[in-house]
Amino acid sequence: MAQTDQIRLPQPRLKGILSLEEAILKRRSQRTFLEKKVTFEQISQLLWAAQGITGKRDNIDLRAAPSAGALYPVELYVLTREGLFHYVPKGHYLEVVHKEDARAALSAAALRQEVIKFAPMTVVISAVYPRVTVKYGQRGEMYTHMEAGHIAQNVHLQAVSLGLSSVPMGAFEEEKVKKLLSLPEDQEPLYMIPVGYAD
Repeated sequence: MAQTDQIRLPQPRLKGILSLEEAILKRRSQRTFLEKKVTFEQISQLLWAAQGITGKRDNIDLRAAPSAGALYPVELYVLTREGLFHYVPKGHYLEVVHKEDARAALSAAALRQEVIKFAPMTVVISAVYPRVTVKYGQRGEMYTHMEAGHIAQNVHLQAVSLGLSSVPMGAFEEEKVKKLLSLPEDQEPLYMIPVGYAD
């Protein structure tokens, strides 16, 4: 995409004020949120916790969540009232997919679950299975699902540490979500996580 279609994210914090144990203790699924918007700093932190680059080994950028063979078959998208964005870990920035509020449409594709319509942001985890099945065969799909779970847990715990709440969601019509988010042909939506301030 052109440079104008990119949004640089603030650098993530590497030290928080809430311990991991406290975040685990306080994590609860939340289905109603205040109208208050999340900040770019919070979005940055959530995406870094999910898939941010945290190190390097053998010329491979290692990410916050474990991945079979460090093949990283997962892509992340963020939907807000400002539009839909694709997260790029290398460089830690967002690519603009479109600039329209599609939350109500995504809610409809998620079996009319209202939480998506009113959450200030929703993280969508999608899978590119061939990245991992080329090495691991059919088991690669299972490894991809495991990775999505690792990523989601990081998002949920990071949300708590930022004073936010979240809810895991797997009930949606895949083809409708894929079309709505303009996902490439080789990507399949797996998981959605609405995030915001608890009501």
